[in-house]
Parts: sequence; structure tokens; C-alpha cells
Amino acid sequence: MKTMTRVACALLLATGATSIEAQDGNALSIYLVDVEGGNATLFVSPSGESMLMDTGNGGANADRDVGRIMEAVQDAGLQQIDHLITTHWHGDHYGGLSELATRIPIRHYIDHGPTVEDNETVLAYLDGPYRDLYGASRRTVVTPGDQIPLRGVEVQVMASAGAVFDQALPGGGELNQYCADFERQAEDLGDNAQSVGVHLQFGEFRALHLGDLTVNKEFELMCPNNPIGMVDLYIVSHHGLNVSNAQVLVHGIAPRVAIMNNGTRKGGTPDSMTTLHTAPRLQDLWQLHFSVLSGQDFTVPGVFIANGIDDQPDAMPLAPVPPPRRGSNAGPPPVHSGPAHWLKVDAYRDGSFAVTNSRNGFSKSYASLP
Repeated sequence: MKTMTRVACALLLATGATSIEAQDGNALSIYLVDVEGGNATLFVSPSGESMLMDTGNGGANADRDVGRIMEAVQDAGLQQIDHLITTHWHGDHYGGLSELATRIPIRHYIDHGPTVEDNETVLAYLDGPYRDLYGASRRTVVTPGDQIPLRGVEVQVMASAGAVFDQALPGGGELNQYCADFERQAEDLGDNAQSVGVHLQFGEFRALHLGDLTVNKEFELMCPNNPIGMVDLYIVSHHGLNVSNAQVLVHGIAPRVAIMNNGTRKGGTPDSMTTLHTAPRLQDLWQLHFSVLSGQDFTVPGVFIANGIDDQPDAMPLAPVPPPRRGSNAGPPPVHSGPAHWLKVDAYRDGSFAVTNSRNGFSKSYASLP
């Protein structure tokens, strides 16, 4: 482990690292793979069964992103992907799918059904290459309330195709106090609002991953009653953008730890970061990338950030950099095509878990709750 500050060491000791380290081999492992502001999250149960959510970017970046996914697959010792969820049909979430299928067998394809967008590229993919892939395997179009059979882990579909779960999980069902202040945004008529989102339970450990589900759907899921209750780990929706991550969700589920799959100039804006940092019970926010949109005012300490860029600046500005306007001439985001690092969660049945940054070896443990 790299040298840590006295404060970080004290935090590590306070959260019970010794008890977690003694349990290795019985963990639900979660790899959050850096695909440059897309998504690729790999879950591996203690039985060795796997579930991958999304496959990163396509096109010229497919080889890069799939290579990074395969590094996590190899670290986990997998010979196949048992379940592959495509949360929705945007290129940063399904783009690497065909390339991945050439490198490792995929046994079960899961999605929300057809895209709602009039995108010729996506429509052609779904009617051609994707049909060929699941035709040689099997496919499930899921609806809220369905369960995904990841052996040893309860995986409940909470959202899909614009519909949300309308019952209460164990520990959920209480009135959500944050609903009264919610303000609806313009309706999202695109595929983000169609995202497949799941809740995972492994013993006492609970995690939530809602893809790119947007705020109005978060409200429909969480109000007037909170069907989820509180979670240990929140995999931050939509890269930490403010069109997702409403207070009704983030504060309602009150995560102990949040992990954000942002890019250098995608997500991590001050409003989203404020919502995350002020969530009840939150101990730490981890990031797959540093974000120039956060500045030093809103970013987290470097030990909690997995990746920088190839040409790392000497310092981050104190003030957040405003995001470029849509259609502006801001140019592409900083390049990070070299070695990438993941954040890995090892979770245990008693509700304890640890998060490790593969870039620097920094690991922090979170004890089970009374």
C-alpha cells in the first residue's frame, strides 16, 4: 500500500480493515472499470458466477475499453460472462459489446428491449449484430420486479423500459421525506430514461446501480415511499451528471459509499457533487477519474481517484471548470488511452466491505453495522 496521510490511516483503522481482510475468498467482488466516462461494472459472486453491466465505448475506442474489461475478467479468473446487462442503447454503454463477444463467451444477454430513439446506427445494430449474438445464446428482456439469477446474490430489477419497481424491498417502504422538494425536469424521451437498473443484496450488503436513469424516473421510483431503504454502496447514476442523481434518490438511499464512473470532463459537476457529498451517512465518494468540472472545491482526495490523463497537469484549478456547451468548439476531452485502473469492491455477507484503488493500492474498509 502506498504511504497515506495520518488522517487516511486513522480512517482506515476506524472502519475495521483487519476483520475484512480475514474474510478474503468469501466476497462478492465488484470491478468498476475505467471506460472513459462510459460504464462497465463487473460483479463476481463467491461461486465464480459473473454479471457484467455494460461494455464501454465502441468505434475506435472499442479495443481500448474491451481490453480494460478483459483485464478485470482475467483478474477475477473468469472463463465466461454468465449474464451481460446492457442498461440502454447509448454508445458508451453498449459500444464494446460485439468486440467483447469475440474475446470471451457470453451466456445470457439482458436488456430493456428496443431503443426508443430514432438512431439508424443503433437500430441497425439491434436488428443485425446484436440479434446474431443473442441468437447463438439466450436473451431476456427484463421488467421491474424480475430477478437475475446470479448465484448467491439477489439481483432485483428496479427499472427497465421506462417502468419502475412498485413494491417495497425488505427494509424499504417508508415515506420518503425528500419527495416534497422535488422539481420535475423536462421529460427525458431518450434511452437514458429506459435504463435497466438493479438492486443487489449479498447477505447484509446492499448495492444499487441504475444505469443512466434520469431524475423524473428516480422520482417515480422513490416517491412517495422509498421502496429500497438504505444501501451500503451506490454506483452513481449517469456518470455523476445532474440530469440524474436527484436528492429524492441519493439522500433517500443514504449510501455509506458512492463510486462515480465519470470522465475527465463528464460528470462531477458542482451541483451533483453537492448532492453526493451531503447525502446522509456518506463516508466516502470514490471516482474512476478526476474531473476538471469539480475543481478543488468539490473533488475528493487523490487516493480515492483511480485515473488521471496521459498528460497530467501539475495542479487542478481551485474553481470548477464550466462544462462545454452542447455543440461548442471546446474540443475533445483530455486523452487517457494508456494503462487504466479500476476500483474494486470486496463485499461480505455481514455487510462489511472494502474498496481498493488499483492505481495506488490504497484500500479502505467499512465495517458491518450493528
